[in-house]
Amino acid sequence: MTVETTPLPGGVLITPPRFADNRGDFCETYNAETLANSGIDTVFIQDNHSRSRFVGTVRGLHFQAPPKAQAKLVRVIRGRIFDVIVDIRVGSPHFGQWFGVELSEANGRQLLVPTGFLHGFVTREPDTEVLYKCSQTYSPAHEGAVRFDDPALNIDWGLDGVDAILSPKDAAAGAWRALNSPFTWEQAR
Repeated sequence: MTVETTPLPGGVLITPPRFADNRGDFCETYNAETLANSGIDTVFIQDNHSRSRFVGTVRGLHFQAPPKAQAKLVRVIRGRIFDVIVDIRVGSPHFGQWFGVELSEANGRQLLVPTGFLHGFVTREPDTEVLYKCSQTYSPAHEGAVRFDDPALNIDWGLDGVDAILSPKDAAAGAWRALNSPFTWEQAR
């Protein structure tokens, strides 16, 4: 696996090698030992699968607060997304900064989203399917969200004239400036 750091410490891009022959291809998408040898020792306990029918479907920006904070390992098995993380660790030199990357069935890349970050994505193709591993189970009592298009974050989602499709919960998400982050930089170090 190729492991690359992102401009936001803790965010990691992982690209498994693909082995192709006349039948198709094969890749190992997760191996705890291989990742641990690269300094990634996150234990995942839940897998999620989302399917989005339309281009422009936005899921996020979400987080879960401690003690149910979730790290995620995100990959696309069909279609294409623009995946975004935002550092919400109070005191971090990167607080409020975002990083985005295209994940697709074709490129096979995966994004490790550490705890202490907002996470969201927008679909670039119809019928896109995303799988992600989580380090904690889902807990509605610990979830939080920030509006994906908050101007204070200035995230370029690349919607280019496409109307965002949101769940009612994401449409009602709070403003960035109203976020009372439960994460600190010191906890993450």
